[in-house]
Amino acid sequence: MADTIGKAANGEDRIGRLTANWVYGALPMAVLLILFAPFVEGVALPVYLALPIYMLHQYEEHDADRFRKSINRMLGPKARGMSHASVWIINVIFVWFLLLAVFFAASVDPGWGVVAAYLMAINALVHIVVAIRARQYNPGLVTAILLFLPLSAWIFAAQPASLAQYLAGAVLIIALHAAIAFRATRPVR
Repeated sequence: MADTIGKAANGEDRIGRLTANWVYGALPMAVLLILFAPFVEGVALPVYLALPIYMLHQYEEHDADRFRKSINRMLGPKARGMSHASVWIINVIFVWFLLLAVFFAASVDPGWGVVAAYLMAINALVHIVVAIRARQYNPGLVTAILLFLPLSAWIFAAQPASLAQYLAGAVLIIALHAAIAFRATRPVR
């Protein structure tokens, strides 16, 4: 009992619960953000929608810890795999904050919206390739196909991006996915 009180007092237990259950805040937040969409104008709208659409995808993907368990099962016991903390960092820091930054950057120069399109399109392609190779559903596949691909196409069509912005967006998102894959597949020490 005293050990439980000590963990709660120093926040260790709270951090564990936060990193294990973050996705349950994504669903109501996605709905709330979608309700605000009518107040966003012009070419910024599809870039704005990238965050709540991504949150809906995250709910399909991470409900009941399905994605982390699926990845760790696929990688096997010799790989580092994904922890609750790494899943939280990837999805909250590298997705939510990245999409928020992209929305603000696209408000200044709409071409930067292509970063959001690349994030969703590449993620969707990874889900599709994994499903084809494994010949089965993987967590997040449905929303990747039904939501990410159309929204990515809309952003690519609506954003007047320069070649440099297209290249920067592609390199950034491919590097992000490569870093995640590299970390998860490293051997356990």
